[in-house]
Amino acid sequence: MVNYTAQVNSIHKKFADALKKAKTRQSLNKAYSTHKKEHERLLKSHLNEEMRQIKKIKAKLD
Repeated sequence: MVNYTAQVNSIHKKFADALKKAKTRQSLNKAYSTHKKEHERLLKSHLNEEMRQIKKIKAKLD
């Protein structure tokens, strides 16, 4: 399992850098949109990974 917290920190670092570089409202909105999509993708994969773990443990209990 890849470290979820490390991945979130990486996403936030990229987002913070994008905010510092942004010069227009459009670039701010784009940075947020990109950040949100990355978060959603990461969360989805993280939750899927946790569900696989739960199913594996359940199978052992049966």
